[in-house]
Amino acid sequence: MSSMNFSSAKQTVKPPQRGIFPLDHESECKPYMEKYISCLKDGQEKHHLCRELSKEYLQCRMDRQLMASEDLDKLGYSEEAKVESAVEYDKSKEKEGFVAGKHIDGRIKWWFQR
Repeated sequence: MSSMNFSSAKQTVKPPQRGIFPLDHESECKPYMEKYISCLKDGQEKHHLCRELSKEYLQCRMDRQLMASEDLDKLGYSEEAKVESAVEYDKSKEKEGFVAGKHIDGRIKWWFQR
């Protein structure tokens, strides 16, 4: 017969980690999510163009208790964090034939080859 050891210490339940929240099983915020995803696809994955839609989606989740209520400014939606115009790198150096590391003269020796 095997013996069972049960701890006499009381087990405590920990709240979920920050950023982990219940799924939207009843699709209460699905229209907001679909608008945001559609905006991302139309805007070539440039999230700063869809900022207001993502803000509305998070607000919907907070209003329906699907995530903890928090100030949206703390989540990166403050006016100081707003991206006005993002410039994408045009890869002009690469088009001209630049290869990273090719400009280094000579062969580099490892520490054990010196």
